[in-house]
Amino acid sequence: MQTTDDRYHIAAQEDRCAPRTKLTIPASLRASGGRAFQSVVHDLSISGFSAASINRMHEGQLCWLTLPGLESLQAQVVWWDNCIVGCAFSELLSPIVHDNILQRYSSTGIYRSAI
Repeated sequence: MQTTDDRYHIAAQEDRCAPRTKLTIPASLRASGGRAFQSVVHDLSISGFSAASINRMHEGQLCWLTLPGLESLQAQVVWWDNCIVGCAFSELLSPIVHDNILQRYSSTGIYRSAI
């Protein structure tokens, strides 16, 4: 029987084969035990994201990403380098939600409101 972790690992590896979508999305990020801070998501896939992180984050640390109009998404820190953090979502992002985000934000960072 495959566990959720196994399914996530397989999907995350498959997703890495495709280019991540470069975006500029204002968001808030909160590390476990910390306070939320303003951030900017730089790229997004169904399995994870990278974002600006003024606070040092550590591999394996849990965090929560809040994008405009969505509930907080739990993730785990995979890497942190020079104020950029890369995280893997605890649950894969719904392709419908992912597509909606792509439609709302262009690569130039212009917000497109949902209709």
